[in-house]
Order: sequence, then structure tokens, then C-alpha cells
Amino acid sequence: MNAKNPRFDPNRRKFIGACCAAVGATGMLSTLAQLRMMGAVASADQGPTPPRAGALPPDYKALVCLFLAGGNDANNMIVPFDTSGYASYASAAGRGALALPRAQVLGIQPRNSDGREWALHPSLNADVANASTSGLKSLFDSGKMAILANVGTLVVPTSKSQYTARSVPLPPQLFSHNDQQVEWQSSVPDKPFSTGWGGRLADLTNAFNASSSISMAISLNGQNSFQVGKNIVQFAVNPGGAIALNSASGATPTGTNVASLRTRAQNDLLAMQNGNLFETAFGGITSNAVSDSAMLSGILSGNPPFGTTFSPSNLGQQLRTIARLIAAAPQLGLKRQIFFARVGGWDLHDQQVTANNTATGAHANLFADVSRNLAAFHNATVELGCSEQVTAFTASDFGRTYNTNGDGSDHGWGSHHLIVGGAVNGGDIYGRMPTLAISGPDDTGRGRWIPTTSVDEYAATLATWFGVSASNLPVVLPNIGRFSSTNLGFIG
Repeated sequence: MNAKNPRFDPNRRKFIGACCAAVGATGMLSTLAQLRMMGAVASADQGPTPPRAGALPPDYKALVCLFLAGGNDANNMIVPFDTSGYASYASAAGRGALALPRAQVLGIQPRNSDGREWALHPSLNADVANASTSGLKSLFDSGKMAILANVGTLVVPTSKSQYTARSVPLPPQLFSHNDQQVEWQSSVPDKPFSTGWGGRLADLTNAFNASSSISMAISLNGQNSFQVGKNIVQFAVNPGGAIALNSASGATPTGTNVASLRTRAQNDLLAMQNGNLFETAFGGITSNAVSDSAMLSGILSGNPPFGTTFSPSNLGQQLRTIARLIAAAPQLGLKRQIFFARVGGWDLHDQQVTANNTATGAHANLFADVSRNLAAFHNATVELGCSEQVTAFTASDFGRTYNTNGDGSDHGWGSHHLIVGGAVNGGDIYGRMPTLAISGPDDTGRGRWIPTTSVDEYAATLATWFGVSASNLPVVLPNIGRFSSTNLGFIG
């Protein structure tokens, strides 16, 4: 791997690249939309205590995409538990140095069996900070979490023989982080990016909302491809809540309110009509973002707190703020909301596990963070009385190789994902778990599993629950007709 350049600024490069990509994909209006979204992002502020609104309307629904950026090694998220399956998994020809101790993994009993036994990573039920045992394994056991096996980007259904012969089209740039993140979030891997499937879903369902003052598509982690739509503009807030511009501090002359003067000057500049179209549009967009943030901040700060406690991690605060925004939905006039949260660090080519104690290490810490905070998020929706109206689901660039390169893994393809919520038909594994064998029927090499379920089918099941009719599914997922299922049954 190349050493990182200490002078490289990824945020600046991402900003410029996003603007250029937006110009190429959807023109100047899309670029301005991206600028509005990015203009709302600022440094994190913990903000007020989480709000709690009145009862949400019975037809309210929210989707929460939790993106595990870098590619989650799901081969250690769900592991074989039967004697022969575990022995193969732990062998040198299997996971080798990455294998988890059988005595520490958490056995599960899916409602429908494929003849094999399975277990979860031990961190998926434990809060490392306080030894709590209320995590995702508990949600699976109680029927509030489902597992979807071996999902990935596909242009068409693909077998190993077709992959080997290249007799069917494959997603471009397989195993590339940037490309696979975009293809996952667009669900149209065979065309240049223009919109994300979350953005198209928002465009289609925004009619449910009584107000357009705040976008129904809110990101807690900056720009993403998932929420890019043609009509609905993603709106970004930080993990602490709404953004407010900070006035410069300093000595205040007698009788002068410096903050007020600077705010007035700023507003005058933004309202100024310029000869340059871009400058005028930018001023109007920035004014709207400032107004939206001020309105949102006022709503959030005026509501009483939750009893649910989230961890102080970045992910914990992202999910805490999403719960606050769901609570405020009636005041915002929203009956449909789509959220995007992201946690990085999953690209573990090395130091994935601790030597001689593989149940600990970087991967275990990431799982613990996801487990305790997704569980807390679900508890918050229960507290709000809307757990059956809110569904959270994971996504990621790709899976990882089954074999090891020492104490880490390399870029893979198919991966397993988690769906959490009161409406989820949990306690079961959906789709088909791959044959866990190097050079086996699902392997393209090194245990890079060919997906047996497409992102399209995953997304179609969620979109159907969200209120999209069968006839409108191709609007959200243009390639869905190429696959056998539009409803995988994990949510009803």
C-alpha cells in the first residue's frame, strides 16, 4: 500500500471532485444542489439534549442507511458454528490467523435452516465500555434484526462459470473502493453515475410530505451518492445537530454588537445580485441553508430529552441525532425521511485482529461500536413509539477475502448485511450463505464470493416497505427486472 501524503487534504479533494463529477453528471443545477448540501456542513457541536416530539403519525416511515466504509469483513461477522463447518473455517485453508475462537462466538438459531449452524462475532452483543449484553445479537434473538446473506453489486445474476468465461456483464472496477461505493449507492452499476437509489426513492415519495422546508433526505456524514436525486437535495447536519454560523469573537466596542453587525453584513452579501450567475445562485443557496439550519436548530432545542443513552463515539452521535430528527418529524411536516450515516475504518488489510486473541482488535472494536449504537437507536425508536415505522440497514463497499494476508484481509465482493427495526421479520437469515471454500462454487479467487443476492433486490424490499408500488419500483431501481425477486421477505 502507498504511504499517505501528509500534505494531501482529502476533504478539499473530495469537495472539488464532487463538484466536477456533479457538473459532468447532471449539470450546473446539480452542482449547486451539491454546494447547498456541503454548505450546511460544519464542525461538530454536541448541541442540546436529544429532543422528543409528540406521537408520529401512523403513516410515517423512515429509512436509515448505515454505510460501513472500507469494506466489512462479514466472514467474521457470521461464522460457521457446527463442528465440521467451524473446523474448515478455522483451518489454514480457511480463515487461518483471522479465525475467531469457537468458545467465544455467539451461536444463533435462525428460524429457517440451510443445514448449517451459524454464530455471530462476540462483539455483536457486548458493550465493551460497560459489559452490557444488550446488542445486536439480542435484537436478532428477539426478532428485531434480520441477516441478509451474500449481497453485492450485480449487473445481472452471475454464476461462477459465467464469471470465469466473462459471458455476462460484470460491475465495472470490481474490488475498487470508490467505484463500488458509488455502484452500491446508485444500484445502477452498468451506467455512469447520475443519481442514487435513495435519491430516486426520495424523489418518488416526497409527495407524502406536507412540507419542503427541510429536505426529507438528511446526511449525518457529509456528501454521499446514495441520496443524490433529481428533485430532492440532500441536507447535511453534523452529529451534534443543526449547524449555526459562529460569529467571530473579540472585543466589542461600546454600544456596538459586533456579532449582529457581522450577521447583517453576511446576509447583505448573500442577498446581493451579482452579474455572475454562479455567484448569485451560490448566495441564494447559502441563505437557504442558513435559514433551514436556524429553523431546525430551534425545533430540536425546544423538545424534551430521550431516556436512551448513546455512546459518545461519532457513530453514536450520528444515530442519536437521527433519532432526534425522527422525533421532530411532525414539526417539520415530514411523513417520510431517508437518513445516511457512515462509519469508516473497515479497510483492514492488517491489524484486523489481535494476535493470539482474535476476538479483539480493530474489527472487534468496530463491531462493538455498531452493535451498541444500533441497539441504542432501536431502543430510542421504541421510546418514541415508532419502532415499527423506522428501519435501519447496513451497506458497505464490498466484503473481504476469506483467506488472510497475515493479520488482515483484502477486497472482496459479496457480503452479509443487517436490517434492524420493529417491522423487520427478524431472527432469520435471508438469501443464501455462500459455500465457504476457496475455489468452491461461489469463489472467484481467495474467497471473493459471487453475490447470490443483488443490491437491487435488497433495495427493492426496503423501497416496497417504504411505500413504493410494484409498478414504480423500476423508477427507483431501473435494473430490478433482471433479477428474480422484488421482495426478499425480511420486512413486512
